[in-house]
Amino acid sequence: MFPVVRPRRLRYSSVLREMVRETSLSVGSFVYPLFVTFGTNTRRPIQSMPGCFAESVDVIAESARDIYALGIPAVILFGVPHHKDEQASGAYDPDGVVQLAVQEIKHAVPELFVITDVCLCEYTSHGHCGVLENGQILNDPTLELLARAAVSHVRAGADMVAPSDMMDGRVMAIRTALDSEGCASIPIMSYAVKYSSAFYGPFREAAESTPTFGDRKSHQMDPANRREALKEAAIDINEGADILMVKPALSYLDIISDVKHAFNVPVAAYNVSGEYAMVHAGARLGWIDYEKVMMEILLSIKRAGADIILTYFAKDAAKILND
Repeated sequence: MFPVVRPRRLRYSSVLREMVRETSLSVGSFVYPLFVTFGTNTRRPIQSMPGCFAESVDVIAESARDIYALGIPAVILFGVPHHKDEQASGAYDPDGVVQLAVQEIKHAVPELFVITDVCLCEYTSHGHCGVLENGQILNDPTLELLARAAVSHVRAGADMVAPSDMMDGRVMAIRTALDSEGCASIPIMSYAVKYSSAFYGPFREAAESTPTFGDRKSHQMDPANRREALKEAAIDINEGADILMVKPALSYLDIISDVKHAFNVPVAAYNVSGEYAMVHAGARLGWIDYEKVMMEILLSIKRAGADIILTYFAKDAAKILND
């Protein structure tokens, strides 16, 4: 009887569908982003990112406990400092907001893996990712400050550093600095392929890192470019990156797949703030099912090749997966 080949045979039963499923999500692949700020007993809602907060150091340990209790193995920290200046001094201050938060979290939940974002934009008075001169970002002088920031995070207890600035040579600068400090075992997760994306808007509100002028197109990648992603990733591997990240995730699933197939290293993808905010906005209007769309997005990122997913959905997704 025609047809002989019937793919639907494997779809009739929920048990069989699960048995032949090619891609699966697990809580163990999630990293939850946290925003830490100065002050006491502060938990400030981020309006464009429902369910996310900027938290003071004394509060963030409790959030870390809740995250770990859900089975989420790791967090990544972003600092919202009290003081900003042209040299981004808060980024590498031993008593900076991220450094203090790392110590607090590692004391409260030693098992939780703590990653720190290494960039200067949250700490500069102008909101750009490096040292400025005549309106231009100076690449090489910025590297020294990034390396100092990474070392200060590790001294505070960070388990891994993640440079997100997109300066040329920053992985090598950080690797060299860490090795010289006796921290050769600390891995680097490089934002190797970071596009100049319109999806970052809510994050910039949360981190208070919107540039006071201009944009970041001189260092973040052009969204039109695909082959360039492999060039950036190869450079970072040669400089000592242990994990490659693609950011954003949802509009760049092809890039995640390319990087995964081209290199024999773990691949991370950042499911960014704008992607998160869109789902919440659509769900709030009743146009989409929040949980179903969330899980489909995360599954698509995993299917594209991401081993690690940085996502603001992590807590909600963990609750579903745990059930």
